[in-house]
Amino acid sequence: MSPIPSFQKGNTALITGGASGIGLALATRLLSYGLRVVVADKDASSLYRLSLAPETEGLVPFEMDVGKLEDWARLKKKVEEEFDGKLNILALNAGRSLPTSFSNPDPANFYETMSTNLFGVINGITTLLPLIQSTSTSSSSPASIIITGSKQGITNPPSNPAYNASKSAVKTLAEHLSFDLSTTHPNISVHLLVPGWTFTGMTGNLHSEKKKEKEKEKPKGAWWPEQVIDYLEKKMGEGKFYVICPDNDVSEEMDKRRMLWAMGDVVEGRPPLTRWRGEDGWKERAEEGMKRLDI
Repeated sequence: MSPIPSFQKGNTALITGGASGIGLALATRLLSYGLRVVVADKDASSLYRLSLAPETEGLVPFEMDVGKLEDWARLKKKVEEEFDGKLNILALNAGRSLPTSFSNPDPANFYETMSTNLFGVINGITTLLPLIQSTSTSSSSPASIIITGSKQGITNPPSNPAYNASKSAVKTLAEHLSFDLSTTHPNISVHLLVPGWTFTGMTGNLHSEKKKEKEKEKPKGAWWPEQVIDYLEKKMGEGKFYVICPDNDVSEEMDKRRMLWAMGDVVEGRPPLTRWRGEDGWKERAEEGMKRLDI
């Protein structure tokens, strides 16, 4: 039994991008607590394997593209018909990271990234929020919305502008949603899950020999997806909105220093992304400056 009120037996959860990685770890955890779990994903083969796996017995697979409103309409109808419109947990976790660069004249990867990472969240909230609101009418039936962000949407490292921008926008949306619901629907908690370095390569294929091989390849610095869910539960139990996960290489303190330094670029009028700028000694100044920050 979980101490999180919305994680209780008999409740209904819906997870996008739940056929692998962190989404799958959350689905498995909720199933172990006795929840009814709908897993929505674009990967039909992974969904099929999950439907056959003993540890995911009771999981309801749903193939969809989170960037398409018509797919969300189908999903809403399924929840209404099969679960009486009850939805206690909505985890908007689907994401992708395609390479993007302004030197490439084809913006296709920008559109694809935004369609999944940003509009997958917007579509999910606008379509399913009425069901969550009607489910959480009293303190005895609380609900939770978990939105997966990224540290890249906060500290904004160079190399993939579309991914960083999409996750930055997701952070902003989650903050506004939390603020709005705090007064209109206080029984709905909102949480921004920001994983650290997480090893997810093997989780989409639960029973293959490849999984056993890949498990041995996990870098020492990375967390398992299950560790991310442990941390999520801990922070949700503390009533936290921001769930900024450390990993085996980066501590919570270091994350705070990096985030503070990034905001300092704006406040102090420095060039953007000074942590990575080689010119004028900015990179070295950033390293020294972060050490001196008051945490």
